[in-house]
Amino acid sequence: MNTNSRDMMATGMIEVLKPVVEEVDERVRLVRESQFELRQQIDELDEVLKRLSQEKDSPIELDGYMKKLARSKMKISVINNIVHNAQERLGRLHTQISKETAKRKTSIDPPS
Repeated sequence: MNTNSRDMMATGMIEVLKPVVEEVDERVRLVRESQFELRQQIDELDEVLKRLSQEKDSPIELDGYMKKLARSKMKISVINNIVHNAQERLGRLHTQISKETAKRKTSIDPPS
């Protein structure tokens, strides 16, 4: 395969991958936002449960629920870290694709 064919194929692959990477990046961003909102709601619920458990006449034993909530908070934190790392990798991939696209365009269409 000659250099021109290789460059054309690489350019085509980059053009195909770029929208996919951008879409995945957007979806990861939305997941991170929802994770943040969920974390805030869990923190609020945790505060309410703590206040209720401190009352002397609490009709329900809340310790088990508070432990479950704490485990959920830890899981959300782990998931958030995974999503954050994935978004960083996607960002780097997007940057590489943009650089490669610009490089290919300048090699195909030299400036006048």
